[in-house]
Amino acid sequence: MATAAKKAVILLSDGLDSSTSAAMARDEGYALYTLAFDYGQRHRRELQSAEAVSRALGAADHRVVRFDLRAFGGSALTADIAVPHGRSLDAMGDDIPITYVPGRNLIFLSFATAYAEVVGADDIFLGVNALDYSGYPDCRSEFLDAFTQTANLATKAGTQDGKKFNIHAPLIAWTKAQIIERGLALRVPYALTWSCYEGGERACGTCDSCLLRLKGFAEAGATDPIAYAASKG
Repeated sequence: MATAAKKAVILLSDGLDSSTSAAMARDEGYALYTLAFDYGQRHRRELQSAEAVSRALGAADHRVVRFDLRAFGGSALTADIAVPHGRSLDAMGDDIPITYVPGRNLIFLSFATAYAEVVGADDIFLGVNALDYSGYPDCRSEFLDAFTQTANLATKAGTQDGKKFNIHAPLIAWTKAQIIERGLALRVPYALTWSCYEGGERACGTCDSCLLRLKGFAEAGATDPIAYAASKG
């Protein structure tokens, strides 16, 4: 009798990092239960991309959870605050940027833990990255370690059923170029992904996320398959 595939909940945003993390989980033999969030962000383009990537990777299930962080604001992604454009890499690293959404990964992981408990998954994958990114405090290994301990203390699965949640952030210490190289080897459908903070028909090419994405493709010696508002070479 065939053994059922082990299950993993995948946080799918969907940009380069989360799609690559999902493909790595699939490569390790997990059945993917992908989870995206409609949380009041600036646009819904990423939700369309998340569904498309989930389908392309053969996920067993894809869910979208809806809640509204615009009730609090405090970020260029959830309030009427301009997204920075054209910043240098040095400027990106100066401080936590205005695109940081207060509590976002803390909330996302709480939902992922609930979903994992319901579907019987021990493993949660997310694509956080602490190198080629903008210094978000909820993308650090210290936070993930602390949340893992909390998840195992706060659930029936962890306190009664003898299970243990494991949170995987396989890309946390990788550069964007390394992520892209791995993703290309795993045939990640990067043409379906969306990294831009803006929500136009084409990616802007000048926000922090676009600039880091373009830098990663250039350093990987690969061509970014998505369209940009202005040609980026």
